[in-house]
Amino acid sequence: MSVDGWHTLLVLGGIRSGKSEFAESLVADAPTVRYVATAPAGDPEDTEWATRLAAHRARRPGSWTTEETAADPGRLAEVITTAGPNETLIVDDLGGWVTVLLDPAHQPADDTATIAELATAVRSSEARLVLVSPEVGLSLVPSTPLGRAFTDALGATNRAVADACDAVALVVAGQAAWLKPAAPAHAAHTVPPAGTSPEAEPSRAATPGTDPGAAAGLGAARAPEAMPAEATSGRAVPADFGAGDVTLPEVLTPAAAPVPGPATPEAPGTGDWAAPTMALPMIATGLVIQPGMELPMPDDYTGPQAVDRLATLDVPGAGLGVLEQVVGFAAATQGTSIPRPWDAVRVLLIHGDHAGGASAGAVPGESARRARQARAGRGALARLAAENRADLQIVEAPTSAPIEYGPALPADEVEAALRYGWRLAEQAADAGVRLLVLAACGAGAEAAAAAVLAATAGAEPPTVLGRVVTEQGEIDDAAWMVRCAAVRDALHRTRRSPREAKDILAELGGGDIALATGVLLGATARRLPVLLDGPVGTAAAMVSRDLAGQARHWCLLPDHGGRPGVRLAADVLGLTPLVDLRLDLGEGATALAALPLLRSALTLAATLPVHPSLGGDDSDSGDRNSDGTGGDDSGNSDRTGYGTGPDEPDFTEPDFTEPEPAGPGPTTIGSDEPVSPGRRAD
Repeated sequence: MSVDGWHTLLVLGGIRSGKSEFAESLVADAPTVRYVATAPAGDPEDTEWATRLAAHRARRPGSWTTEETAADPGRLAEVITTAGPNETLIVDDLGGWVTVLLDPAHQPADDTATIAELATAVRSSEARLVLVSPEVGLSLVPSTPLGRAFTDALGATNRAVADACDAVALVVAGQAAWLKPAAPAHAAHTVPPAGTSPEAEPSRAATPGTDPGAAAGLGAARAPEAMPAEATSGRAVPADFGAGDVTLPEVLTPAAAPVPGPATPEAPGTGDWAAPTMALPMIATGLVIQPGMELPMPDDYTGPQAVDRLATLDVPGAGLGVLEQVVGFAAATQGTSIPRPWDAVRVLLIHGDHAGGASAGAVPGESARRARQARAGRGALARLAAENRADLQIVEAPTSAPIEYGPALPADEVEAALRYGWRLAEQAADAGVRLLVLAACGAGAEAAAAAVLAATAGAEPPTVLGRVVTEQGEIDDAAWMVRCAAVRDALHRTRRSPREAKDILAELGGGDIALATGVLLGATARRLPVLLDGPVGTAAAMVSRDLAGQARHWCLLPDHGGRPGVRLAADVLGLTPLVDLRLDLGEGATALAALPLLRSALTLAATLPVHPSLGGDDSDSGDRNSDGTGGDDSGNSDRTGYGTGPDEPDFTEPDFTEPEPAGPGPTTIGSDEPVSPGRRAD
């Protein structure tokens, strides 16, 4: 949605004002939309009216569904009341609904009661709802009783629905004026020009002087704000976490230092982290993240087409090997059989610690130091991001409570974390990011991920929890046993608890995994692929499949890193790791290290020509025969291109000669002289 803080919206406008196009543009980014058509079919001989209806239908995206309510005026209130919280409805329009309401076929009827019933349904709607209605109150009073009855009923309907809606907009000559509430300064809106689809036009106009991301719906730049931590039940919660007008962290662009120098400590709240941030409107204004959400899937056809096309390319060997998976994944997520290399990449580094036994063996404050280091452009993750020309965004998650004693995070904070992560993914998509890399750093994160994996896949904690390695490179088995005990106790404590996705996040996962889950769901909703790397990302993928099964199809796992939990999660999710680098530079670093290789595969797939033998053009292959093959007129095809130039050797393959056998026996048989029994041929 495009305006801060609304859940239900009434769009008013005159005839041909652009009100329908404006309403459709507001829900163009929704994964699924139910279009509720209220207009009656009309006279079959009225071709102009039929043309109008056909134009409305042709403008709707193919993913939208249409529901007709013209047969019964009471049906509209029923549709709105029964719509679920994860649905988006657009009603077009209330003028047609009033026409049906006043139809003699539905009389006698209590029009006032029916209008009040509709307003009650709008006020209690759980779905995101946009209603379109004509504004005829500015014209002359009709001269006929039926015309006056229509304007009176429509005026009463508009007033009742406007009172029930969170926001009201009036569209005049294609320009939207916000009546309730007043639009924020950065939320100017325009109607897509006639003849354009909602997908082709942004629903928000760019504000001069703002960041380019603001034009795509990120909002205006805010004044610098500090992000102090508040103590809540022993957890550190970032300020404004999960609030309606949420402050998202700044996107940094690390630059590789040409000469390494001595590290200087950075005080919290200074440097890049205190720079101005961007504000996003609430996503979906009331969207409820719940199991069974219908989110987009990658294209079913372009992925296999891209892989099949690789067999036709002019490559000297057998092809790209396992990197064919990268080409198929990119093609499916981009919706084209010739995918582009990922040019705009953003790394989301989620920092969130876990208290209790899950963090046994971790150095206090080490994860916070890593996060500050990344903000300053230092450390492995920031340097790899700079080498890949990727943005870096550091996200603070609430500190999770000890899972062996109680829930890691309250249910309301889990909901806030999911929404916060969704907003981060939306921010990236609006800024033109083509690929997300999900990274994490936090004490106890691997143990929490192991607990989530044990709860979702039925694994034993010791089999999915990696060994604890100290800063000196030594294995600390005592700390590992403490972590295993904490996970075991947490699973025993929650043995009778529900195993729903949000319950697992609250009891075992904590803030970082909940936030990562929201990122995956938001990225799926915006068709944004994600590189997973490490236990937090794969644990989030395990949880997200129970909220939206489509999420795992937008994830790619470059490497398992030798971590047993990641191996098992990859097997359950159907994700095949591409390489086995076994880097241990922190979650996210391996994905960035492998990214140039993945980009190289996409570059080759997009730029290599078709092999000449399959009809491709090769200017270096010499003269072509009349049948299109290379080589001389004898029919020999020169696949390599050698031997065709005046200064190049001729590599014409000689005739095959059977080798002489070693040992006694016949060697050659004369063709003219028969061979007698017992006589050896000369």
